[in-house]
Amino acid sequence: MTTQEQLQGWLDAPEGSQLEFKSATGGFHFDKLVDYCVAIANEGGGRIILGVTDRRPRQVLGTSAFEEPGRTEAGLHQRLGHRIPVEEVLHRGRRVLIVHVPARLPGTAWNIDGRYLKRAGDDLAALGDAELRAMFAESGPDFSA
Repeated sequence: MTTQEQLQGWLDAPEGSQLEFKSATGGFHFDKLVDYCVAIANEGGGRIILGVTDRRPRQVLGTSAFEEPGRTEAGLHQRLGHRIPVEEVLHRGRRVLIVHVPARLPGTAWNIDGRYLKRAGDDLAALGDAELRAMFAESGPDFSA
């Protein structure tokens, strides 16, 4: 369970490979959420926070996206085969949704429909061949014995 202090810390932090903020006041496309989950998992895990402005100082706007977090969590599991907790938090009377994306396991990479994604500034991009080879080689054979 996220505390108000943790949420405030994330709101004050710079957006990066492990933190993504989206205003999503009127809603957010589920397929876009899936893509961001894949990219963030591939970069070590992190959080997607909906209902907050992108630029600092961030403003909590509130969101009506994904009215049923449990259903969204189930949909993410169905699409990606991983448990991705979705948490609803009230911050100063406004609804914020926090998607807690776990890190990929060593030697693996998440993909959606054959697309391996990463963060690229404010957007998403495909992982390159060299990046994928490096990820898959992380758990290669151990010849140390």
